Parts: sequence; structure tokens; C-alpha cells
Amino acid sequence: MMQAVTVRFVLIAVLLGGGVANAQAPAGDATKMLGAPWEFSNADREKTCTLTFKPERSAAGYRLEFDKNCVNLFPLVKDIEAWKFADNDLLRLTDARGKSLIEFSEVESGIFEAPTPGVGLLFLQAAGTAGPPPRPAEQMVGNWSVMRGGKSLCTLGLESTAVRDSFVLSVKPNCDQAIARQGFASWRMDGTELLLAPARGNPWRFEEADAVNWKRVPEGPDPVTLVKQ
Repeated sequence: MMQAVTVRFVLIAVLLGGGVANAQAPAGDATKMLGAPWEFSNADREKTCTLTFKPERSAAGYRLEFDKNCVNLFPLVKDIEAWKFADNDLLRLTDARGKSLIEFSEVESGIFEAPTPGVGLLFLQAAGTAGPPPRPAEQMVGNWSVMRGGKSLCTLGLESTAVRDSFVLSVKPNCDQAIARQGFASWRMDGTELLLAPARGNPWRFEEADAVNWKRVPEGPDPVTLVKQ
């Protein structure tokens, strides 16, 4: 009788111990994923949604939660059920059976990337540190004044007509020679920067100050800005 009680006690202890282990929260590097949402995006960041890592266990790892629009932007997330850190420090997003669907590696502190077949390069970064997404090209189309010292030097038309990997740029009449001789012929977005490209030579780069004001970078002694008309 005593032996049966002892065996039963041991079995209960093992079962309870397994339950505690299964409920154990992430530890080590995994803890940095918890808390605030993360931005889940493609390389150009024209597709972004949020992902929240949970400490609760699931059958394949730990629970996670994508925002509702993620599946529309990235259909593969409908099959993702869990997350875990592998022994080689890869952050794996898996299906319910534990099969790895996306494998992120940390390329900078708090920034992860994952080359994903059929999708391309995916990024993961803390939502509060990601900064604003790049402006879509259609928001940049229109006439812009090139300004220096409060004076308009030229008006440039950023058009929607595509030419190779860029768009057509037109120089309007009465343009100051300082700008006209640059021979600007096309424009494009490069991440969060606007590039004005001449027929020859290096492009001029501009970064956003606000929705209608962009400043040339690097900034020289006579700053140049673009102002949308």
C-alpha cells in the first residue's frame, strides 16, 4: 500500500513538474521580444503591420499575435502559430506543428531580417523606434519649388510616368541656371529619401522635414529645400 502511494506521488510530481515547465515564460534573449508591438514589414516598408510576442506557451513554442491587416499584406502569416529562439540565435516563426516558416536573424540591435522564399526580405523592428514609413511615390507627384534663402530658384514637376526604376522629372520655364544646368531628368524614392537624378552625375538627395517641405542632404552652407506647390 505504501509503495502504491509513493508511486502515485511520484507520478503526480512528474506531471506537475511538466506542467510548470510547459507554462514557463521565455528567458534570456527571448525576453526582449515581449511587451510592446514590433513592426513587421517588407524591405521597402510600403507594407507594414504589427506583431506582438506573448509569453504564454503554445504547442509549438510561445504564442504571438499579428494585427488583423497582416494577413492581407502577407498571406503566409495565416499559418504562423508560434515563435521561439533556436539554438543558433535565429528567431523562428512556426506553424502549429513547429515547422519554421520565417527565420529572422538580428542584424542590428533590435532589428531582424529574414530572406523568405516567395516573399522576399522581411524585417522586424520595435514599432516605437522604426520611424515613419517611406512616402509612396504617388504622394510625391506634383510641382515642387526649389528654394534657397527664401527665394524660389526653379519649379520641378515630379511626374507619374515611369522610366526604368524611376519617374520622369520635368523642369519648368524660367528656371535659374544654377538648377537648370544640373539637367535633372528623373526622380525616385530611395527608402525615406527623395532622389532627383540628372542625366549624368550623382543625384541630389532630400529628406522629409514635413509633408510639403524636404531639405537637401547633406546640408551645405546655403541650404536647398523643396516645397510642394
